[in-house]
Amino acid sequence: MKFVVLALLVAVACADQLYHPPARDDSDEVAILRDERVIEDDGRYNFDMEAANGIVISESGSPGDEGAINSAGSFSYTAPDGTDVHLQYVADEGGFQPQGDHLPVAPAFPHPIPDFVLEQIAFAAEEDARKARGEVSRSYGAPHDD
Repeated sequence: MKFVVLALLVAVACADQLYHPPARDDSDEVAILRDERVIEDDGRYNFDMEAANGIVISESGSPGDEGAINSAGSFSYTAPDGTDVHLQYVADEGGFQPQGDHLPVAPAFPHPIPDFVLEQIAFAAEEDARKARGEVSRSYGAPHDD
């Protein structure tokens, strides 16, 4: 039994020598320059926060339909490559709707529609017209016994 206790004490002493917590780098700390929060009894709120590293956050909200919270706000920061990023958003019954110059944008419409798509649209229109006239399509659908 004494051997087990001695072995445990040696193991703990060795573990203490082997384990060194990572050194804390004080440069990871960022001072909060402004932190203002207001929460009303009726569910309305707003907050504004600004950090010393340039991060700025602002949001306000209020109860919406069926107990949901409608909110709108913005945040900005400097990306690692030095680009200024600014995002504004609304979050309501329509979902999260962000806006920012850094977000990808779909191509402008109308854009050219490929011929194969136009052909498929015309084919579908012909099939709809045949169906309206009571004609049976042999182009697609369930197999027929001929």
